[in-house]
Amino acid sequence: MNIIAIETATPACAVGVRTAQGVEVSRVVNDGRRHTEALALAMGVLLDEVGLSARDVTRVVVDRGPGLFTGLRVGIATAISFSQGLGAEIVGVTSLELLAHGAFDAGIRGTVVSCVDGRRGEIFAQTFQLNDDVRALSEPHVAKAGDVADYWVRHVEPVTFTGDGVDRYASVFSAVADATSFAQSVPSVHAALSLGAVGPPTDVVTPLYLREADAVANFTTRQRPA
Repeated sequence: MNIIAIETATPACAVGVRTAQGVEVSRVVNDGRRHTEALALAMGVLLDEVGLSARDVTRVVVDRGPGLFTGLRVGIATAISFSQGLGAEIVGVTSLELLAHGAFDAGIRGTVVSCVDGRRGEIFAQTFQLNDDVRALSEPHVAKAGDVADYWVRHVEPVTFTGDGVDRYASVFSAVADATSFAQSVPSVHAALSLGAVGPPTDVVTPLYLREADAVANFTTRQRPA
């Protein structure tokens, strides 16, 4: 299948395309444009690069969060419009699992904590175990960066932190003696393409908001028409 992945959980958005023949290209866009403009341009450029038209795309993968509210709205709305307009299947993935799979693909093993910057002094976090595969050890949650760091200071065991939430609060996480950081400013688009290729398509894409204020302002839960 020909797959396109859309990533807008962080300030920089990203797009990836994988063809049925296994050709894969991706691009991170962080040029100050609004996500809507950046996505449309990047999607067109990448499809041209691999010799596909929009109508050749059979599956759309979109990061449904957690992440920045406005970016998620734009990404999910774009993915739904694209899939509806072209009759393509749609698959939702989360930013935290993409960070964990990105670390796994880079060869990291052991305990990994995915951290997406939630602003307001908070991060969205989830703990994973990376061995032969990627296994979630906790549910996604919102927390103060200091509280997450304090937990791992008390639990003396090796841990890897990854995501833009780690970059934002690097001085806080540096207090964890037995920790390393794996830089990922954007959740892995390669992981989105891989997970999207095997994940079941859905009729409903629901943003993963972890704060009440975001959930109350939820304008992006959409359902594809029957």
